[in-house]
Amino acid sequence: MSLILTFLGKSGAARSKIAIATAKLLATQGKRVLLAGHAEPTLPMLLGTAIAPDPQEIAPNLQAVQFQSSVLLERNWDEAKKLEAQYLRTPIFKEVYGQELVVLPGMDSALALNAIREYDASGQYDAIIYDGTGDSLTLRMLAIPDSLGWYVRRFRQLFVNSDLGKTISESPLIQPLITSFFNVNWTENNFAQPTNQVNNFLEKGKAALADPHRLAAFLVTTPDPLEVANARYLWGSSQQIGLTVGGVILLGAEQDPNLSEEFNPLTISVVPDVTKGEWQPMIDALPNFVQQASQAPKPMEIDVHNRQVRLFLPGFDKKQVKLTQYGPEVTVEAGDHRRNIFLPPALSGKPVAGAKFQNNYLIISF
Repeated sequence: MSLILTFLGKSGAARSKIAIATAKLLATQGKRVLLAGHAEPTLPMLLGTAIAPDPQEIAPNLQAVQFQSSVLLERNWDEAKKLEAQYLRTPIFKEVYGQELVVLPGMDSALALNAIREYDASGQYDAIIYDGTGDSLTLRMLAIPDSLGWYVRRFRQLFVNSDLGKTISESPLIQPLITSFFNVNWTENNFAQPTNQVNNFLEKGKAALADPHRLAAFLVTTPDPLEVANARYLWGSSQQIGLTVGGVILLGAEQDPNLSEEFNPLTISVVPDVTKGEWQPMIDALPNFVQQASQAPKPMEIDVHNRQVRLFLPGFDKKQVKLTQYGPEVTVEAGDHRRNIFLPPALSGKPVAGAKFQNNYLIISF
């Protein structure tokens, strides 16, 4: 398994510089590093070399790749056709080309996340540095396992509890009729297997998101008030999806005491900008990413003994938060993101008794 690092902030060029410097730093430490970005000109220009849709070595221990959605989808399209052929007698995917689906909303993010998952699972890399959009789109991408898991759980349970679901599962007559009329290869094992595979992928994704030793983000900003405000918003939104923010990287300026208050308790690392192609000063000033991520506030803590859930939500107040409860889950909406908290058995079924803000924490009591 790899350490996955990404960077959040308003300035795309600044984030890319930090991503490159981080990749170079880890590579010189002997780690096998993959620097991954999207099909944009920033990374190739900063690196001074072209980047292909397949990983290519650009320095010792360092490979780079640019995600091209059409290429990624085409590579996965044959697998989708195989699955379809397994469950439908008359497949329809063969009439659709993979490139045609790239225009679907959110497809780019899903493909990029799946590519990162595959590179992580390959065992070829000790660290993956993801130079994404660095904004809410990156956070939505990383939140896909949790968001999709919520829909799988909710709609699967709704179907099981419905009259139609009960009829299909219990009647020895309905299943053969469905097989005949809808041309579906209906067996319990057929439908359980892909569902279990999806759930397995989603659970692994959620586990990685919750582990700062596996996945962490760092904020990149300058003293500019707009960039600081943007970084603070992304900080709070990251906590909302369960992503650990390990620290702040202040680019090209001396540390301002006011910034320490803005990002307390995160550590702020001041790094110089790259000038005349000299990367070493920036590399030397980078923080210990693993150490800072492990010491950062956890996005969520569940205290079963005191019947409390503590969410670290810097940048939000009680008026900006909405709580809803459905069975064993509590949904927290803050800003532009929602988080679905699946309660442990000791708290499952207990109604929310109250909620309060204290020192940037939303404390939910049961």
